[in-house]
Amino acid sequence: MKKNNTIRVKEGSGNVFADLGFPNPEREQLKARLTLQIYRLIKHRGLTQAKAGAILGIRQPHVSGLMRGQSGNFSVERLMDFLTSLGQDVEITVRPTSKRHGGVSLVLG
Repeated sequence: MKKNNTIRVKEGSGNVFADLGFPNPEREQLKARLTLQIYRLIKHRGLTQAKAGAILGIRQPHVSGLMRGQSGNFSVERLMDFLTSLGQDVEITVRPTSKRHGGVSLVLG
């Protein structure tokens, strides 16, 4: 008897947090993207986690969590503060949506 090796594939929504049923998926996706940008800046500058912690005003173990993509301990506002501490401008734009409900997006420069 042959096994059915068919793999079912479902097209994602573009937000893995929504696809997995997380509460507040837009916020979780925003936090993930902000955390990724923080990671990239720390790596690009060659900062140690201790030095990055001094710049961000947090302890090294929290930097370690950020570097592993763990943003759950920090609010969106705190992550934006980290970016400004790393010399980045953070801009928030509000405009009418063409959809039924608004959304959140992040443009990285």
